[in-house]
Amino acid sequence: MTPRKADADHITSVARHSTSVAVDTTSVAGHSPEEVPPTPLAPYARLPRRYHDRHIAHSTVDAFGSAHWLLAAREPKPGRGALKPYDALVVTVDAEGRDHATELSTLRARFPRFDALPDGGFVVADARSRGSEQQVQVYDALGRESWTFRVGDAIEQFLVDPAGRLWVGHFDEGVFGDDELSHPGLRCWSAEGESLWAYEAVEGAGEIYDCYALNVSEDSSVWVCAYNDFALLEIRTDRTRRTVRPRVNSVAGAHALAVSPDRAMFVGGYGDDRDRLVDAEVRHDQVRPVSTGRLVGPDGTPLGRRRTVSRGPCVYVQQEPYTAWSVLDISV
Repeated sequence: MTPRKADADHITSVARHSTSVAVDTTSVAGHSPEEVPPTPLAPYARLPRRYHDRHIAHSTVDAFGSAHWLLAAREPKPGRGALKPYDALVVTVDAEGRDHATELSTLRARFPRFDALPDGGFVVADARSRGSEQQVQVYDALGRESWTFRVGDAIEQFLVDPAGRLWVGHFDEGVFGDDELSHPGLRCWSAEGESLWAYEAVEGAGEIYDCYALNVSEDSSVWVCAYNDFALLEIRTDRTRRTVRPRVNSVAGAHALAVSPDRAMFVGGYGDDRDRLVDAEVRHDQVRPVSTGRLVGPDGTPLGRRRTVSRGPCVYVQQEPYTAWSVLDISV
C-alpha cells in the first residue's frame, strides 16, 4: 500500500511515494529521450484583487476554460470533526477575462473540492468523509442547494465533464479503507448522485491504488495515469457503455497530463522530478517518451507548491498563494 496522507489536498507533495517506484523514462525499445530546455508556463487567469482578503478554500478550471475560486471568510480550524456550515463565494473568471461572483450558502466541506456544472451551477465535495455524511452539495446557477449525496472518502481528483458528469478519483486511504464507494479508485457519477460507472482492472492495466493524474477534456474523453503500474488509460463514452483502453507507460509518478492526438505530456514525478516534463508519442498499445525537460513558472523560476488541473491539451498550474492560474498548452 502507498504511504498515508493526512488529507486529500492534491497540492504536490514532493516526497510522495518517492521510495516505492523507480522512475524510468526509457521506452521498451531502449530509446533514450532527448533532454530539452525548461518550458515556461503561460499566464492564464487571476483572481481580482478585491477578493484577496478572503480565504481561498479551493480553485479549479472547468471543462470550458473558465477559472473558479471558492472563497470563504476564514480558514476552517484543523481537524476531522463536524464543521459548522458556512457561506462561500465563487468567483469566476472566464476565458475572456470577465469576472462575476456567485454566493453559496451552508457549505459543510472541511476539505472542499469543487467544479462548475455546464448549467451554471456548482458542485462541492468534501475530500474526507464518513459513511453517514452526505459529502457532496450541488448548487444551481443562483447558488441554491439542490442535491446532496456521497461519492466516497479520500478524494484525490474531482472534475466535471461537459455533460455534467462527475469524475472522482481516490487516493489509497479510500481505495484500501472501509468506504466501498472509494474502492474502485475511479468512478463517474451523475450530478444527482447516481453512480454511472466504476473502474475495473482490464487486460494491460491493473487496479487503481491512487489516482495520481486525471484528465477530463472538452470532448468528454477521459485519461488516467494511476499508481501502481501507471498505464495510460483512455476512457471513451458512447451511448450505452464506457470502454477502457490501456497503453503501457514507463513514466512513473506524474501528477498531471496533457493529451492531444497521438501525443501526451506528463508533468511531475518523484523527488527531484517533481517539475519534470516528459513529452511522449501515444501509440496503439504503448507510450513512447520522446523528450524530457522541466516545467518552470512564467518568469522562468522553479515552481513551488501548486495545484494542477488537466483538461485535454492543457495542464493548468496554480502556485501559492493560489491567486493566479498559468497554463501549459501542447496544442499551440
